[in-house]
Amino acid sequence: MRTVGIIGAGSWGIALAKNLSNNGHKITIWSIIEDEIAMLKEHRECLDKLPGVKLSENVDFTCNLEETIIGKDMLVLAVPSVFTRSTAKSMAPYVAKDQKIVCVAKGIEEETLMTITEVVEAEIPAADVCVLSGPSHAEEVGTGLPTTVVAGAKTQRTAEFVQDAFMNESFRVYTSPDVLGIELGGSLKNVIALAAGMADGLGYGDNTKAALITRGISEITRLAVAMGAKAETLTGLTGMGDLIVTCQSKHSRNRKAGMLMGQGMSMEEATKEVKMVVEGVYSAKAALALAKKYNVTMPIIEQVNMVLFDGKSAKDAVTDLMLRDKRIEHAALDWNVQN
Repeated sequence: MRTVGIIGAGSWGIALAKNLSNNGHKITIWSIIEDEIAMLKEHRECLDKLPGVKLSENVDFTCNLEETIIGKDMLVLAVPSVFTRSTAKSMAPYVAKDQKIVCVAKGIEEETLMTITEVVEAEIPAADVCVLSGPSHAEEVGTGLPTTVVAGAKTQRTAEFVQDAFMNESFRVYTSPDVLGIELGGSLKNVIALAAGMADGLGYGDNTKAALITRGISEITRLAVAMGAKAETLTGLTGMGDLIVTCQSKHSRNRKAGMLMGQGMSMEEATKEVKMVVEGVYSAKAALALAKKYNVTMPIIEQVNMVLFDGKSAKDAVTDLMLRDKRIEHAALDWNVQN
């Protein structure tokens, strides 16, 4: 049995707490919101974000951050990416040397272009920071539907520690040393999912969605490889797998926000309607900035930014994508015979 502190009581934090408690671990869940903790103590359930997922008696709830961190074998950082740095600052005084922190949010910090693990390592240099990511909606993990993810860390030992803690008959965990590739795939797919949602809102069909998914993973892979990640990672669970589920699923808040924008809402109206953090909105500007920094062409990401922040209509964005200059699909391929 491990002792685990979960920082953040949103739907993902609750779902992971359910999975870890099913494995026999002793869990403490923290939230800065007192009403949220009061609700969890009374009902042992997140009534507004994850109704129907009941937590067992080996899960405690608190607003005391120190109590959540001190002495725990592992910490799971599950706050939205936009709150990662401020939360890590608050955590730092209580984290012991080499204490494991598993980052499960997906995003890139707009101001610094840092990934989530890079932000946490900067704020808590004593910690052993790793990542857990993949196609894994909280609504399905919480109810025990079969799910497969990847644990990424700098050392095999840490990745296998996380794998052993989380893995069971309904939650399969692979390991990987490519932390950067895992994080870029998990972050940038949210921006592509906004585009997929816009296509749904416009009433476009499966052909359009398939094009956005395949060309989207091509854009993500180009950038990831330019930054030093491995192309193989983007063909796997945290690349193509996560992109497919986020572009297709009824649970995807990024797809839903995009769909509302495709139907004519502004970005502000759409995110308000979703009622949860839409990570793709926060990652879109950072993705475009990274594309410029590494001189990588990312036309879908560029058009999404124009819709989000420049007032461009989703329909015009799709038209401009379709009318781009003619190209070969894969630049590395060539004809053996020239006409």
